[in-house]
Amino acid sequence: MISREDFAFTIGYDGAHAIVDGKARGQYGRLGTMELAEKGLYRAAFSSALWTATATEGPKDEGEMRQFIELYNKRAGTSYAKAEDMQRLFGVAIEEIKKVLAL
Repeated sequence: MISREDFAFTIGYDGAHAIVDGKARGQYGRLGTMELAEKGLYRAAFSSALWTATATEGPKDEGEMRQFIELYNKRAGTSYAKAEDMQRLFGVAIEEIKKVLAL
């Protein structure tokens, strides 16, 4: 699995390669999920929460996902309840990645 920072700033895929926005990753990659959300980087924040909730190594933390959904719903005036709904909204899914290409 790729790093949280790479996953949060993935902008697309080319086969088994993740295409990452290197500039955004460099500027915001060290921020946590809620810090990204507070800056209005909702897709990156959701990706960060999804990565944390589905981590294959270390402890899984679904609390970040709940916090993100609550904050997003409050700001956007929506009523999403599940991560699956948010995955469709942002077009984000966990994929098997072999290599990361930063642009």
